[in-house]
Amino acid sequence: MSTLRQALYGIALLASIALLIWAQSQQIEVSDQKTGRAKDAADAALARATRSEETAAQLLASLQHERTAQTALRSVQNQLRQGLAARQRTIEELKRENAELRLWANQSLPDAARRMRERPAITGAAAYRDWLSGRRALHPVSD
Repeated sequence: MSTLRQALYGIALLASIALLIWAQSQQIEVSDQKTGRAKDAADAALARATRSEETAAQLLASLQHERTAQTALRSVQNQLRQGLAARQRTIEELKRENAELRLWANQSLPDAARRMRERPAITGAAAYRDWLSGRRALHPVSD
């Protein structure tokens, strides 16, 4: 009986070793699958980060371009303001020097010119069309 008992213990020992090896192989497979998923997630995160960096670089370049354009527009605006101020000074100087020009500049505008400068608050194309075809439209000057 002792040899039978030893044989059974040997078989039980082999079965437990086999079960342990099988459990280890299952754990290795699960770990490999988790590693694969983690690698896929890391690759996806890296791709997203790369796209985000490219987008950030494009936005930065666009921002720099916009800032350059704004600087140029400010420069043009300043030049236009200086030119307008110079013209207004010239007009005022001419008014001071020339009495005939001063009298002409102080006259009120004719009705037709005054109506051209009057504009109601227009909101949209339909309102503009109605305003253009309204009762107060200017008529062509006859010969």
